[in-house]
Amino acid sequence: MRLTVIGIGLIGGSLALTLKRKGLVSKVIGVDNNPVHQEQALKLGIVDEIMSLEEAVKSSDLIAIATPVNIAEKLLPTILDLIDKQVVFDLGSTKERIVNIAKAHTKSGRFVPTHPMWGTEFSGPSAAQEDAFKEKAAVVCNKEQVDEDALKLVEQVYQTLGMHILYMDAVKHDIHVAYVSHISHITSFALANTVLEKEKESDAIFELASGGFESTVRLAKSNAAMWVPIFMQNKENVLDVLNEHISQLRKFKSCLEKENFEYLSDLIENANGIKRILK
Repeated sequence: MRLTVIGIGLIGGSLALTLKRKGLVSKVIGVDNNPVHQEQALKLGIVDEIMSLEEAVKSSDLIAIATPVNIAEKLLPTILDLIDKQVVFDLGSTKERIVNIAKAHTKSGRFVPTHPMWGTEFSGPSAAQEDAFKEKAAVVCNKEQVDEDALKLVEQVYQTLGMHILYMDAVKHDIHVAYVSHISHITSFALANTVLEKEKESDAIFELASGGFESTVRLAKSNAAMWVPIFMQNKENVLDVLNEHISQLRKFKSCLEKENFEYLSDLIENANGIKRILK
């Protein structure tokens, strides 16, 4: 099976490396508008060949869209125009908008909206990892709108990657990821900016930063070109979560201002309940 990966970065590159090694795909064609990424992907063996979008789509059996979400929604109608019976799936972090775009196309059944729940703060082909998706969740949205054979092929892809598959409505998906993913990134960006503003001596940050601080702000190294479109597309859900997060921060602030350490202890113990979910 020939696979085209559009956007040869962390996610697309990791997908290609693993599927090639496991033998599900025999050839990977790369599409990327960044010449440096093209060269790196070829050198690292992530892709076998670089082609234009049209050439790649027509030469493939399966097309993975691994670009930032704003680019994916622009590309999808063009890709669907080019295909015959090929299967197309995306790997983006927002789903409602791209699902609605697909619905308007006559070949909407060939598109499978998905979101593999894995990522790091790094980007580009050099960040790609084999077996990165193993034992993680892959969300497939609105499967009732997808052709049966297209769904089965994409399910096979995620099973080959070692992922377990969840089926979800696109609207509900976007609500849930606002809580479990998008707010984490905003918090990390804001904390990094807070520290950079208040702690002018960068050497002191380097010397004093412990594992807890490093893990909390790790996501602040994430690429703005990827995350700004995600926040734009999921704005209402992110704002809802952000308002709740600000409310929680105000509770902690109030406890300190009023020296209400008993309530502060209650807040921390209540937060400890996350252990039931994250073991």
